[in-house]
Amino acid sequence: MAALIALVQINAQRAKTESPISAVATSLFAFAESAVAATGSGVRGGAAAIVALPQLERDNARLRAQNAALSAENARLHELAAAYAAEAGVRVSVDLYHGIEARVIGFPPENESRTVTIDRGTNAGVHRDDGVVAENGVVGRIQSAGPLTSTVVLVTDYTSRIPAVVRRGRWWGIARGNLGSVRLEYVSQDAPVKAGDVVVTGEGRSFHSGVPIGVVSATERGDATLYQTAVITPAVNLGALDRVVVIPR
Repeated sequence: MAALIALVQINAQRAKTESPISAVATSLFAFAESAVAATGSGVRGGAAAIVALPQLERDNARLRAQNAALSAENARLHELAAAYAAEAGVRVSVDLYHGIEARVIGFPPENESRTVTIDRGTNAGVHRDDGVVAENGVVGRIQSAGPLTSTVVLVTDYTSRIPAVVRRGRWWGIARGNLGSVRLEYVSQDAPVKAGDVVVTGEGRSFHSGVPIGVVSATERGDATLYQTAVITPAVNLGALDRVVVIPR
């Protein structure tokens, strides 16, 4: 083996090239040196991470606290924006109808009737049968009024009856509550009512004419009667009432 190694080295020197044995030895040495350097760097990095760990935990806790505070502030600002938007719409209704602004403060817990309670009563000028509207249209009418609060029968209650007219074509009927919707009854059979038609109030006991009740979603025609019925989707989201306006008669 010694003679073979010597012969390889001598041939490499004569050819003035690097011998294979030297190349292998150099590669092995470089690999070992790199491994030692990497190990040293890892040890130094691990030591630095251990030293910095308490500071990282403190920074992490501080950032979590800041994130929680920002989330709470964001939620508060969204609530204020929604409240201001609702109030702006109600202010328009107050000015338009010269009404009494009120807030919804209660509803029947078991939904035995489609009513809500508002925080205005006779002391504020509210009376029985006054109309109640929101930004987008009709809410209902005052069923009873106490000194400080009043009960509002929603337009979807079975007892609700409002003179109504289809804005396009001026076809008349009676808007009757039907729990989740409103039915426009006693419309002439030959009136071409269609989905998308806007239905508004006619002049009556609780409302002036022209207040939106809702939009026709379907029609029901009967061959044996002189009238047809239209199903109306209320203009106001009655499940999310907050601010309303009472219209004095």
